[in-house]
Amino acid sequence: MSGTAVEHVLRAPRAVIDGGVRSAAIGLADGMIQVVGDVGAAFPAVIETVLGSDVVLMPGLVDTHVHINDPGTDWEGFATATAAALAGGITTVVDMPLDSDPVTTTVAALDAKRSAAAGVCRVDTGFWGGIVPGNLGSFRELAAAGVLGFKCFLSESGNPNFPPLDVAEFRAAMTVVAELDSVLLVHAESARVLAGCAPPAGRDYGVFLRSRPDAAEQDAVQIVLDAVAETRARAHIVHVSSAAVLPMIADAKRAGLPVTAETCPHYLTFAAETIPDGGTVFAACPPIRDEDNRKLLWAALADGTLDMVVSDHSPCAPRHKDLDGGDFGRAFGGISSLQIALPALWTHAARAGFGLPDICRWMAQAPAELAGLADRGVIAPGRRADFCVFDPDASWIVRGAELRHRHPITPYEGVPLTGAVRQVWRGGIPEAA
Repeated sequence: MSGTAVEHVLRAPRAVIDGGVRSAAIGLADGMIQVVGDVGAAFPAVIETVLGSDVVLMPGLVDTHVHINDPGTDWEGFATATAAALAGGITTVVDMPLDSDPVTTTVAALDAKRSAAAGVCRVDTGFWGGIVPGNLGSFRELAAAGVLGFKCFLSESGNPNFPPLDVAEFRAAMTVVAELDSVLLVHAESARVLAGCAPPAGRDYGVFLRSRPDAAEQDAVQIVLDAVAETRARAHIVHVSSAAVLPMIADAKRAGLPVTAETCPHYLTFAAETIPDGGTVFAACPPIRDEDNRKLLWAALADGTLDMVVSDHSPCAPRHKDLDGGDFGRAFGGISSLQIALPALWTHAARAGFGLPDICRWMAQAPAELAGLADRGVIAPGRRADFCVFDPDASWIVRGAELRHRHPITPYEGVPLTGAVRQVWRGGIPEAA
């Protein structure tokens, strides 16, 4: 091992490797991890960096659920979103195909999005393609153009240019996804259930919560699982908020169906009982549910029913949140959390007895696997030299105005968090977060 040629050796008293935390020396060359050895191993490196014992070296995080909303809106942008990601220890993001103009449902739209991203991204940026009724016969072209997979809705997305699939269309899409050996990410709320619910109106969060009941997620997840069983296509259920669907997902996994699922920091942090009347900054679709539900989501991460935690960073301009009126019927449903996803999750995970290897599995390894990014997500030879240097004991208070997102509004305003990103490495090069 001592003869392994490397350009840079990184010595860490604490690093997340092979599902544990241990000391290590990591040899880097050509932007890749070449070797992982004992912390005192001798490498003939030109450069050596020694980390302090107060920080933990983690793989660069991968966030596969980010709404960058570029081009065509003032809600976010590639420059601001990726700056926020870098500050949050995230070295790879995958952009969602809606809430940009045009939506990413054609190769021309993908080209426009790539043009908007060119030269301004602070982290690696990939793209999901969208499936809507209008491109059911042509979305194969997006796969050939390089999207990492696909996204669809089973209820209204809030964007008239990105309509949902009905049950038959969804099954048709899944058949093609199986042929492509790709993956379909599904916003699993059922249009037919939501159609029977009173729409939200006014300042009462309880009314908003009842407008998007657990049954909407249950029916949609059943639609997904039935199509997976029929087509054997890979499906991924995004932003699980309702614990009522967890037994369904667990049963599907035990049956060997190719299905994965995610949840988000806001569902693991907040509870409906504490959301104030008029607190439209908390509005998200699906909604934040009650405290018992929150605890069950954590249990599902522990037992593997839920595979990962991603931000679902879904920003908008402040005017769309009806901050003054506080009317949930007028507020855009989305939460900005890209930069603070890691400390938000760690704050509660540490209290619940989880460790940083769990965080890395949920926020780096599993999302990388979902997107087919086999060269990242763990610290191991042959992987990209992308790292997050994390201080797990630092305490700080969220101030939206200090975040790198384009707009400062966040439900985490004033919330004390534990854990801070001290440095990020991309391709073997350290960058200031």
